[in-house]
Amino acid sequence: MTNFYRQDPNLKELLENMLPEDFFQYANQQLDQFGALCAGPIDERAVHTDREGQPRLIRYDKMGNEVSRVWLNEGYKQTISETYNTGIVGYIHKDIPELGRKGNYVYSFAQAYLLSHAEAGFYCPVTLSKATAYLLDHYASEELKATFLPHVLATGDVELYEGATFLTERQGGSDVGANEVKAEKFGNSYRISGEKYFASNAGACGVAMVLARLEGAPSGTKGLSLFLVPWEENRANGGLRIRRLKDKLGVRAVPSAEVEFDNAKGFLVGEENQGFYYMIEALNLSRVSNAIASLGIMRRAYLEAKNYANQREAFGKKLTEYPMVQATLSHLVAKQEVEMNAMFEVIQLMDRVMGRETKHEASEKEQLLFRLYVAIMKKETAEQAIHFAHEAIEMHGGNGYIEDFVTPRLLRDAQVLTVWEGTANILGLEVLRLIGKYHVGELFVEEMTSRLKNVRDQKVDTWVDRVRQEIDYLVQFLANLNEKSSRLQTYHCKQIAEKMAAIFESVVAIEMMAEGKNRKQAIAAVYLQGLWEKDSLEEEPIVLEKFHELVI
Repeated sequence: MTNFYRQDPNLKELLENMLPEDFFQYANQQLDQFGALCAGPIDERAVHTDREGQPRLIRYDKMGNEVSRVWLNEGYKQTISETYNTGIVGYIHKDIPELGRKGNYVYSFAQAYLLSHAEAGFYCPVTLSKATAYLLDHYASEELKATFLPHVLATGDVELYEGATFLTERQGGSDVGANEVKAEKFGNSYRISGEKYFASNAGACGVAMVLARLEGAPSGTKGLSLFLVPWEENRANGGLRIRRLKDKLGVRAVPSAEVEFDNAKGFLVGEENQGFYYMIEALNLSRVSNAIASLGIMRRAYLEAKNYANQREAFGKKLTEYPMVQATLSHLVAKQEVEMNAMFEVIQLMDRVMGRETKHEASEKEQLLFRLYVAIMKKETAEQAIHFAHEAIEMHGGNGYIEDFVTPRLLRDAQVLTVWEGTANILGLEVLRLIGKYHVGELFVEEMTSRLKNVRDQKVDTWVDRVRQEIDYLVQFLANLNEKSSRLQTYHCKQIAEKMAAIFESVVAIEMMAEGKNRKQAIAAVYLQGLWEKDSLEEEPIVLEKFHELVI
């Protein structure tokens, strides 16, 4: 593989449709360069980092002083420099010099998608830096922004401060309201004390965004405030220490640590006791990042499976001559492209709902649908990333299980995406809460029904009718469930999320079929057939009929 961008015409078409013409021309050129970088040097360095060059904790210096430094290999540092210099974080919040205006999330997540083909582990720190930049830009004082934001947005112009967001504590986990880290006013700043148990990018970040509780603050999430903690100053002064780095199954490039704060200097971001609500906004950003990482792994797994099947012979034939292999590859590419298109719709909505200049213009419906889409798509993409990695391993046979190939790392890296930023259980509960508190089920049904009504093409009528049936089923199911106990509602919450994701993606697929050219129509047909009619006995299955058209 030489260029992940050139190997993905669907991404290019999405950007051409979503970006202004001059922005697309700029993005097209930059992504072509970045696609080659990701498929070449960044991918090679990712192998080294995963196998031999993992981050290491240097606890003491040669004189026996505790220093809590994290060693990063030189190749990883080069990847840091090259990636941030593309503006993957910076150009969301500051002008692109060549265009004279800010970029957006659509372009940033296109970069992130290509990066995730090669190194999902390094994409975690990029995500944390995005979240840090968002929190500073939207909620920090002008003084704090002037001091720290240019460094978080660095594109080679000033020293880079990577970001980190520290929420998780040992006693709470997903139950953030149980957090115990304390903050005490000290002159113009605060002193932070306590422990964060799963602190990603520790030792590599320049600033950390930390949730802590002020004295006398309410219990639970309502009593948490957000603080910016400069890393290096506090490390050098003994205000923080790393107890240990986590020994993880995958995403080994990112240093994840247990961090202890001992009167670490911090600065309040925004208002007191509002930290959890600020972090929830940043969490939605991180969940979108998680979904994009999943889509990148899905695409890489598909490419690896396809390339291997094109080369490998068994029983006198290329693997791609066997119908089972053709069906697998056709289903993979159809699912990935439909899911990609659906997710970039969500990102386009994100630019409106989370953009600094536009967020206050977004309607309540847009905000609620965005939150719903993020929850259902994060869950769906993370689970699919594992499935795609599994299929790629199986396509390789025994070779797929050998670390000489990328497939084991894809599976190891994919597994964490179901855990980061909320498990399926947490996301299901989020969907249930949105339905119960904000009636988002009704909004979703209204939106999907309206979009189906606007489809004007007879060739999709059968699928429109089928998806309408699924929407009717969802309406009835939600009505019945509303009469049940909260215990039973919780039991079914993941099922609701899965059904909504299937309906949303199906509407996207139907629109692709109605509006797109031959290949788009084939992608949509294979996707819809595989989702809703997978057990039908066809004379010539469409998944085989369209194989040579889809698997390019």
